[in-house]
Amino acid sequence: MAVEIERKFLVKNDNWKSCISHSTSIRQGYLAPLSKSSVRIRIDGQSASINIKSATLGIRRTEYEYPIPLKDAHEMLKNLCEEPQINKTRHHVHINQHTWEIDEFYDDNNGLIVAEIELHAEDEVFEKPEWLGEEVSDDPRYYNVNLIKHPYKKW
Repeated sequence: MAVEIERKFLVKNDNWKSCISHSTSIRQGYLAPLSKSSVRIRIDGQSASINIKSATLGIRRTEYEYPIPLKDAHEMLKNLCEEPQINKTRHHVHINQHTWEIDEFYDDNNGLIVAEIELHAEDEVFEKPEWLGEEVSDDPRYYNVNLIKHPYKKW
């Protein structure tokens, strides 16, 4: 079984920007929500994927992700995914042996910036940079699938 262990934090300042190694634009949408999982279509630069993730709370969730043809992803986003969709820029910041993914959201989620780190174990130790703010790993409002229905601008 594929498992994702991910912790999610808000950021408290822009100091991370000077450490960006690279960034990509991401567009993603979700198929009709299911009670036990979410199904996401994502275009990340010039590649595309389908992702199935368990709808459980917490830092450990079941996750499956597979590449799909870019043309198919465009069609699925247009014809099958719910509106609105998520548009964001993902910035990659390397700190020691970890890579932080910092998502800067747009549209109805403009102003929201979330830093995520994937870990090998739930109790794995990692350096917390000074720009890291409050942990929101257990707050469902910050899950991308929920930002579609309850966008940041309406909080």
